[in-house]
Parts: sequence; structure tokens; C-alpha cells
Amino acid sequence: MEKFTTLESQAIPLPIENIDTDQIIPARFLKATSKIGFGENLFRDWRYGKDNTEVADFVLNNDTYSGSILVAGDNFGCGSSREHAAWALTDFGFKVIVSSYFADIFKGNALNNGLLPVQVKPEMLKEMLAVIKKDPSVQILVNLEEQFIAVEGTDLREDFKIDAYKKMCLMNGYDDIDFLISNKDKIEAYEASREF
Repeated sequence: MEKFTTLESQAIPLPIENIDTDQIIPARFLKATSKIGFGENLFRDWRYGKDNTEVADFVLNNDTYSGSILVAGDNFGCGSSREHAAWALTDFGFKVIVSSYFADIFKGNALNNGLLPVQVKPEMLKEMLAVIKKDPSVQILVNLEEQFIAVEGTDLREDFKIDAYKKMCLMNGYDDIDFLISNKDKIEAYEASREF
């Protein structure tokens, strides 16, 4: 995984509540076991019509918006526990998802795949969406080390919580195996010190 400390980016607004994992990546695309290529089918049934043509008014098909931050409605990632949802979002290029609530399993899957879910208060989310809609070029700053998100050029700023272990992993670019490998010397020293 890539190291994550801070990110400054434009954002894509998706003010829909209760976006479930089947909307993020429909079940018919779950046959692959590699993480690569899932971004192509991110929000497939919203991005494309039945004839596979782009739905012009869907935000990911709108050149007005770009960036590696998705600002979504409340209760993002509900539904099934498929890890492919996090794979699709990261493969598409998202590094941060902002919502006022995340389903627990989705949140864990996101963090395990280098995708930072930033939970903000509903009022902050509403104001962020309004600012992005008014000025799509506005920059959002996400500072993982200091655990805050801010909308540049405004007074919108809020601290967010994150598990200390997951924060350390993101900042170092570790998944769980990388973390164990980084502690190999300590593990070997402990094992050598034990009496059998």
C-alpha cells in the first residue's frame, strides 16, 4: 500500500444516503480475485445504462468534478460485507471517502486496503457538499497525522477519529502482513528469549 500522511485534492460529491456495497460494485462483477480492474465497474448501474452508454448526469461521468476524495451521503458502505467495494473505490483512484456514517465492515475493509474513511458530523457533511457543488475546484485537505479534514478557503474544519493501529499502518503503507514483517527482529528476539 502507499503511505498516507496528508492529501489535498478536489472532491466528487455523491449526496446519496444508504449507498450499499452492491451499488458500489454489483455482485455480477465479483468473479475476479485480483484487486485490479474493479474500478471500471464502480457504481456500474449508476454510471451506465442497460445499453452500456454513460449516464450523462451521473457525477462520475461529469467532467466538472474530479479528485481522489469522494464525499458521499450518510450510511456509506452498508449491505453485504464484500471487500470488493473497497477494491473498486481504490482502483478507480479514490484515497478518501467522507460520510457522516460508515458501515463497520466496510470501514474495516477500506482501512485494510489503504482507503481512508473520514466520518464527519452531518452538519459538516451538508456544508461540504454545498461548497463542492458551488465551487467544484475547491480543495479539501485531509491530514491523517493530525486527524483533521478542512475545506480550504472556508472555516470548515473538523477532527476525525481513527484506530491507532490502522492510522500507523496507513502512515507507513503497511497492511497487516507488512506490519508483522516490520517487527520481524522483535518477534525473533522474543522467540529466542523463551525457554522451552
